[in-house]
Parts: sequence; C-alpha cells; structure tokens
Amino acid sequence: MTATTGQSALRPGTRPAHRPRRSPLPFSAWHLLLAPLALLFAVPLIWLLLSSVMSDAEINKFPPALWPSGIDLEGYRYVLSNAGFPRWFANSLIVSVTAVVANLVFGALGGYAFARMRFAGSRVLMVLILATMVIPFQLTMIPTFLVMKRLGLIDTLGALIVPSLVTPFAVFLLRQFFLSLPRELEEAAWIDGCSRLRVLVSVVLPLSRPALTTVAVLTFLTTWNDLTWPLIAINHDSQYTLQLGLATFQGKHHTRWAAVMAGNVITVLPVLLAFLGAQRSFIQSITSSGLKG
Repeated sequence: MTATTGQSALRPGTRPAHRPRRSPLPFSAWHLLLAPLALLFAVPLIWLLLSSVMSDAEINKFPPALWPSGIDLEGYRYVLSNAGFPRWFANSLIVSVTAVVANLVFGALGGYAFARMRFAGSRVLMVLILATMVIPFQLTMIPTFLVMKRLGLIDTLGALIVPSLVTPFAVFLLRQFFLSLPRELEEAAWIDGCSRLRVLVSVVLPLSRPALTTVAVLTFLTTWNDLTWPLIAINHDSQYTLQLGLATFQGKHHTRWAAVMAGNVITVLPVLLAFLGAQRSFIQSITSSGLKG
C-alpha cells in the first residue's frame, strides 16, 4: 500500500512534530518586562530634561513640580552666555575625538600584530597588556602625573590626550575580532602582492566596522566622562573639560538649579547620541569578538 502524494507515513513509535505556537502578541513577551525596566532607567534622564526647562522657583518649591508649567530656557541662556561652557565643550571634543582616532589607529595596528604575527614573547606581552587593565587608576595617576610634568604638558590639553592615545582594551578587542576573520581573505590579498599594511587597510578594517565602532564609542564615553584625571592635571579654567567645568560650575552656582540642569543636559546629550547611533554595531562586536581566544 502506497502513501498518498504530499503525505508522509509516520513510523511506529514516532510522534508528529509540534508546530511552534504563535504568540498572540505582535511582539515578544519579554518586552512586557523590559519596557517598564527601560522606562525606570530613563526616569532620571527625563527628570533632568524637564528640570532644565523649569524656572528656579519651580525646581526649589516643595513639593517639587513633576511637569513644567511652561518652557523656560533661562538656564540654557545663562550657561551659554555667563559661563565657560562653550570653551569647555570644545576642549572635551578635542580631547575625545583625538583619543578616539588614536585608539582606532594604534589599536588596529597592535591588535592585528597580536592576532596574525608571531614573534618572540608575543603571548607574554599580550598577557602583560591585559594585566594593566586590572590595575586601579589610583595606583598609576601619580606616576602619570610625574611623566606629564617631565614632558611639560601639565595644565594643557596634551596632559589629557597623551595618556589616552592607546588603551589595552582597544588592542584586546580588535585582536579578538581579527582572530574571528577568515585567513583566506588575507592570503588571497598576499597572493596579489599586497603588503601586511595594505591587507590590514584594504581587507581587514572594512570587515571590522562593528569592532571599530565599539572601540570608538567606548573610548569616547570614557574620555568624555573622565573627571578624576582632568581634576589632577588641569589648573586653569580655560583648559577645563566639560565634566570638570560642570563640577566647578555646580559648586559656584548651586542655587541656580535650572542652569545646572541645563549644563548636565549639554554634557549628557553627545554621549547619549553616540551610544544610540552605534548600538547595533556595539552588540554585534561584543557577540562576535568574545568567542574566539
């Protein structure tokens, strides 16, 4: 007896395959849990934004107002006109962008060397580089200060840029990502006569955009939000970064809460935009570069 066309006979002892149930919701059920948590984490940012467009009287009254009666931009006007915020913003931008570019260049060169080149002591050197990541900054800030003083960079933006030119994290993350790339692509370029540097620039780096984006974003976040080292290395207010200027501004003008909130919004906005713009590449890089050792 033959089975009808389009139907398959089940063998004895086998169970029919169960089709996955379709969710009645148009989205994942996890969103019901994650959405309230995301909103909870966003509450401080929402409150910061609302407070920045309130008047000082609304912020200081008790009980505090949960919603502004109107949009008051006096805090932003005060920050941009009566304080050194434009100068501090430019200083932070210079330091952060320079650190990002330097980490991408030196991190790519170092990461590719450790991933593809074998030389005496390469593994030991990589372990030593990783070991520096667990050393607290409090142990290295005095030697770093003495080195910057010998170089004559104290109280200049150079004292903030030079220690951040390359980080162990950038070298390690790019090395891990380079290890996940197939060697056949590089070997094909070598057969065509490309040098190692040309292979890195023309073949490897175009395939490493997620890792490069992750390094750029994390370096930008770290440098932009740094307060401890600028507080040690910078003395004159014309060389302040945005975080350092905001800390002193908040101390001098603690009663003008609208201006303080407006300054915090200006500080947080570039970091938030940078992370949101590179979120997909960030996740893709973390999931791929951490698999191969």
